[in-house]
Amino acid sequence: MNLFNEKCLGSRSELGRLRLYAMAVASGIAVANIYYNQPILGLIEAEFSGQSATAVVPTATQLGYALGLFLLLPLGDIVQRRRLIIGQFFALAAASVLAAVAPTAALLVAASILLGASATVAQQIVPMAAALASPERRGVAIGTVMAGVLSGILLSRTVSGFVGEHLSWRDMFWVSAPLALVGAAMMYMALPDLSPVSRLSYPAALRSLLELWRRHPYLRTASIVQATHFASFTAFWTILALYLATPQFNLGADVAGLFGIVGAVGVLAAPLAGRIADRRGPHSVVGLGAVLTLVAWGVLGFWASIPGILIGVVVLDVGIQVALISNQHIIYALDAQARSRINTIFMTSMFLGGTAGSALAVAVWSFGAWSGVSLLGFALASVALGTMLRRSDRVAHCFP
Repeated sequence: MNLFNEKCLGSRSELGRLRLYAMAVASGIAVANIYYNQPILGLIEAEFSGQSATAVVPTATQLGYALGLFLLLPLGDIVQRRRLIIGQFFALAAASVLAAVAPTAALLVAASILLGASATVAQQIVPMAAALASPERRGVAIGTVMAGVLSGILLSRTVSGFVGEHLSWRDMFWVSAPLALVGAAMMYMALPDLSPVSRLSYPAALRSLLELWRRHPYLRTASIVQATHFASFTAFWTILALYLATPQFNLGADVAGLFGIVGAVGVLAAPLAGRIADRRGPHSVVGLGAVLTLVAWGVLGFWASIPGILIGVVVLDVGIQVALISNQHIIYALDAQARSRINTIFMTSMFLGGTAGSALAVAVWSFGAWSGVSLLGFALASVALGTMLRRSDRVAHCFP
């Protein structure tokens, strides 16, 4: 029996349960590639001893992801999206093979850029789920696919560390290549063959990003809110290992990595947030996410203990994910013919916010220690909440 049949998937233009789950799994497979190199960086540096380029492998992957967000996501509106998604998975598999056989650190850096760019296929899948879902189920659809994304992020470091420790760092990329092909096969079987939603040329699609930013105040608000939220989030994770290494705790980076497992709560929060957004409207749920983020930083700042950090991590992760799912619910309702380009603006803003959050956290840590980082995180969350509240009286009736 073919599991991907019409009955289980839904019709050509509907989002059946198996189709949705397949999209979630494929998204997780894709996004995991951004983080595989982090736990095995020491092994890579040991093999390429004396080649300084190894230090920038994670940065190169993030750079590739940023380039992919800006240059590849707009294609989702102007080409056949199913073919684009499958093509990006094949590119991801090819980039994994290049990384696995890279004879020098410089070539590994180049392969890492390609890996990061190809991994943005996950952000092609999310707006497609929103397009296939009915308006009253859009939040659940987005939340389910994002739960797959979060699972990929969480499991990537665990899988990579295990493979690197027991096999080799190259084997991790040999594993990721067939996984990408699995993602391509799943999307070939599961995705409907829909026509492009826009006839714009590629240069015109890129130029339209500025027009979309100007035209949609709700997109601007959602982008700023999520950028500051994510800056708050990355500030925490950038400094956590340094904080745990202080004499107060005297714990290593391995323990810091275990805190990421606690983020599994966010996987459960994503579809729940989408369901609440469907029922009560996404704007109030964004506010809930902002409040939870503020509470998290209050706990992290005033409860300087392992239990305090654990509780803070859970609340912070839930707050960030609740806001993210709800903001995506808002932006995907703005223009059905521009969802991929709108996602380009939103995700690029979020990525830049996260980068700024990491840089600010490092600077603040150098003179303000954990108290300064906590104040920074609280301030960023306050900016997110304030930005949202300034528009709350004008947007509450605009979305179902």
